[in-house]
Amino acid sequence: MNDTSCPNCGEEENLSGDSKETDRKESITVTCGECGVEWERDLKPQCSKCGTRDLRVAVRSIVDKSRGTQLSIQSLSVVYLCPACDKEEVAAWNQSNTPLPPIELPYDVE
Repeated sequence: MNDTSCPNCGEEENLSGDSKETDRKESITVTCGECGVEWERDLKPQCSKCGTRDLRVAVRSIVDKSRGTQLSIQSLSVVYLCPACDKEEVAAWNQSNTPLPPIELPYDVE
């Protein structure tokens, strides 16, 4: 079960949320539409592999073909890297401090 499913009945779709910010902590109060249970969801990201919340913020480039086969950075996305699970990417980010390469490149559909 993840933090976007009801801890009581496991519902993942019929959920509603209300965001709050108190004492510099941002959270969402989630209500299950199936069983009525309410819980607070912390918005601080955590590693999907090991569960740690001690993550490093980096940026990853999003590329697309601008002319012919030339790839250009179209935008950047914020990513959270785990020092234990994403060692290579953390090292690359720390060394270069430039956007990480995209996970996948665009391709031609034929």
